[in-house]
Amino acid sequence: MTTEQTLRLIRNSPDTLVAIFNHHFQLTGLLDTDGRVLMSNETALKLIGATEDEVLDKYFWEAPWWAHSSELQVRLRAAIEQAAAGEFVRFEVDHPDAEGNMRQFDFSLNPLRSDTGEIEYLVPEARDITEIKSTERALQQALSELKTLKDQLQKENYFLKEEIRQERDIAGMVGQSRAFKNVMAQVEQVAPTDATVLVVGETGTGKELILRAIHELSTRRDRQLVKVNCAALPSNLIESELFGHEKGAFTGAVSRKPGRFELASGGTLFLDEIGDLPIDLQAKLLRVLQESEFERIGGSETIKVDVRVVAATNHDLEELMLKGDFREDLYYRLNVFPILMPALRDRQEDIALLVHHFVDKYGTELGKTVQSISQKDMNALSAYHWPGNIRELQNIIERAMIICSGDQLEFGDWFAKIPEAESHNVSASLRELEREHICRTLEKTSWRVSGKGGAAEILDLKPTTLEARMKKHGIHRA
Repeated sequence: MTTEQTLRLIRNSPDTLVAIFNHHFQLTGLLDTDGRVLMSNETALKLIGATEDEVLDKYFWEAPWWAHSSELQVRLRAAIEQAAAGEFVRFEVDHPDAEGNMRQFDFSLNPLRSDTGEIEYLVPEARDITEIKSTERALQQALSELKTLKDQLQKENYFLKEEIRQERDIAGMVGQSRAFKNVMAQVEQVAPTDATVLVVGETGTGKELILRAIHELSTRRDRQLVKVNCAALPSNLIESELFGHEKGAFTGAVSRKPGRFELASGGTLFLDEIGDLPIDLQAKLLRVLQESEFERIGGSETIKVDVRVVAATNHDLEELMLKGDFREDLYYRLNVFPILMPALRDRQEDIALLVHHFVDKYGTELGKTVQSISQKDMNALSAYHWPGNIRELQNIIERAMIICSGDQLEFGDWFAKIPEAESHNVSASLRELEREHICRTLEKTSWRVSGKGGAAEILDLKPTTLEARMKKHGIHRA
């Protein structure tokens, strides 16, 4: 119907127009150019719970159903002025229905012109879009949840290959010594909690295996385990690796990159060689540990994370603190639950078990079967100082398995390559070996004999027995 036909209908057939208006499913009516209500259909009256007499000849913005919002009244009056000037006006409004339930409407005002082009009437129209908006919000929520799940899957997939490569049974956690059992007891105590753990020990003692044991025994076992080696990354890249960066944050930042803390959210983050973390990043790490939040490089959005942190180092962090290379507040924040990994020389009774473990491991990989190892070779392995600890032993057994051609383990010329001082230990008397072992343990504990972490505990001796042996060997602190 053209505008001219509509106007003719208004003038000549008002009853017909009213019938059309009343059967229209949308809220509609007719206003004069001043904004007075000339007609209102039954759909609108039913929604607002009013009668026709209550709305006719009232200014549209002063009608009772707009009384809930003076701001909306001002907006409607301005819209009528725009429509009366010839503009088509459209916007969304919130309006309560007869029961007081707030609903959303797509509202418009359309000017009707006469044959001469003059604006004679304004047609207000409102379409209830409450359900549409609700559906849109539900869809957005579903898309948001889907994106969250997708992001989480991407994060977990980021480390999937690494996780598959690692053995789930925590290979290498083998031992029966008192020192080993003490470590495993500590792991079982702390694993179910979210406490921060600091694993301290020499290189090759199996600190990463302790991390994996803590993760596998925790409530986070089904979530991702993310690792960062603070010593392996250049200092200018560590911050980006830990906290991520935004696109354009620095030269080469061609896209947004999530950091390891984001990737580990919900799971466990392993900070290896924490003693090598640059001092300027230690304050930022402390903030994440304390507040569980950070910002990406070049970003302003604060990101909240839920991460369980396990750190490891072969450094003496207390000594680094004295030198000013490690923050004291960060040390105490990390040192919530310290675990001291004993050196292999301090768990000699575990050497035979580890040898057999690695023989089985590499026998399976190489398709070889070894039935025995000579007592002479085993005695030499037990007497060796093992500066590289379990990692060194593992490498030696792997090499021996590679060169082995029969059913007895062969070491080739390995023993001949042991430094002279170590070679002397192989043939030293048991008395000399015992004295040297006690001295090394006392030096490691700063000459603390008794108490937790003392030399007596590590050597699995009573303090009085250790003191007696120290006296016997003439051992005393210089």
